[in-house]
Amino acid sequence: MERPPTSVILPTVRQTAVIDHIADQLVGPDDELLVVCDTEADPIANEVDSFPDRVRLVVAGEPVGCSGKANAIAAAMEDACHNRLVWTDDDFHHPPEWLADLQVDYDRQGPTTEVPFFIGRDPLSTLLEPMYMMGATAGLTLINKPWGGAVIFERDDLDEAAFLNHLRQTVSDDGLLGAYLDVTPVKRVRRVGVGGTVGESLERNTRFMQIVQYFSPYPNVTVPLAAFYFACCLLFPLPSAVVSTAGMAMVYAYFGVFRWTVLLTYPALIAQFPLLLYSFGRSFVWGGRRYHWPERFEVVVDA
Repeated sequence: MERPPTSVILPTVRQTAVIDHIADQLVGPDDELLVVCDTEADPIANEVDSFPDRVRLVVAGEPVGCSGKANAIAAAMEDACHNRLVWTDDDFHHPPEWLADLQVDYDRQGPTTEVPFFIGRDPLSTLLEPMYMMGATAGLTLINKPWGGAVIFERDDLDEAAFLNHLRQTVSDDGLLGAYLDVTPVKRVRRVGVGGTVGESLERNTRFMQIVQYFSPYPNVTVPLAAFYFACCLLFPLPSAVVSTAGMAMVYAYFGVFRWTVLLTYPALIAQFPLLLYSFGRSFVWGGRRYHWPERFEVVVDA
């Protein structure tokens, strides 16, 4: 079956091998890869002459009232030539069959997402790996929500005009996409390194918790459930440690992830509750900008 031409959207501000990896997977004569940066001052803007065929640069401009990532996605969707779209990120390995697999998935079941497993690169993000597994890898799969790092859909699958309007008023691109688009996750786990310093991981966790607050289908469950886990861990430490670790080990195994960090499940459950409370109402730094996000569609950006 001949597939429709596809536009792949990759926000990045620097040259990365991912550009070449994806460009090699553009098999249709009209397929394109849109590399999206913020401004002409970004390092990637000086690399245009080295781009492979069918790779274009989109300069989104500085975000106003939304995150840099949301602004980049909106600009690229408006600039993209085709109806079928793929979003991806530059922070994980794209194997040679990555794009072809997503195309097959769409032809079989419509809008499709892969899922991430976030691997910590500092003490805090390492401690929180079991929570990333529970909230992102398993959580997105359980509630059929997209991950912006690997999702395929067509413009006709959502109200594009309304989506783009809201995208330029919020922080989370894939959180908003999940409110507009029904997707089917596939059990292909992409490993994404996160953090680097404890401070960076604290900022990231704050952003993640606010995304849950504004875009989770069960926002009122988050705090009570975290409080319940926290209380159980403190009141019944031994059974809580055994049960939680064994349960998380099964989740890890289901997704084909075998990391020693599963043993951190018990302390991670204890840490997650105060981190959750810390995140509410706070600003956070992402990509060099500080964001204040008091409402779902109200964002103040500080340079």
